Amino acid sequence: QVQPVESGGGSVQAGGSLRLSCAASGYSGSSGCMAWFRQAPGKEREGVAQYDADDGSLVYADSVKGRFSISLDNAKNTIHLQMNSLKPEDTAMYYCATSYYTYLCTRRRFRTDTYNYWGQGTQVTVSS
Repeated sequence: QVQPVESGGGSVQAGGSLRLSCAASGYSGSSGCMAWFRQAPGKEREGVAQYDADDGSLVYADSVKGRFSISLDNAKNTIHLQMNSLKPEDTAMYYCATSYYTYLCTRRRFRTDTYNYWGQGTQVTVSS
C-alpha cells in the first residue's frame, strides 16, 4: 500500500500535546520526502513539517517551529509528528504526504503539488 495512513489525532486543551503518526509502507525513506500538512475550515492546505530524505533535513513552518518535531522509524516506514504547546489556531485536519520527486522536495517543500500520495487525514482540535 502506497497511500499513507495517519493516526493519533484528537482533542486537547491549549498548551497540551499530541503525537501523530503516519505509516507509508510503499515509501522507502531513502529518497524523496514525507511531510505533514494541515487544513483548517475555509483555509488552504499548508505545509507544517517535512523530512527530506535527500539530505536528512527536517524543515518546519515558522508557525510551528519550537513546538512541533518530526521523528522517524525507518524500520516501520513511519514518521511521527510530536506537537507540544498546542494552540487553538493549530486546530485543523492534518494530512501526511509522500513524494518521490527529490528535486521538488528540496525546492518546493510545502507545495501540495510536490507530493504524489496523501493520507485521509486525522483531526486535531485544540480548545482554549
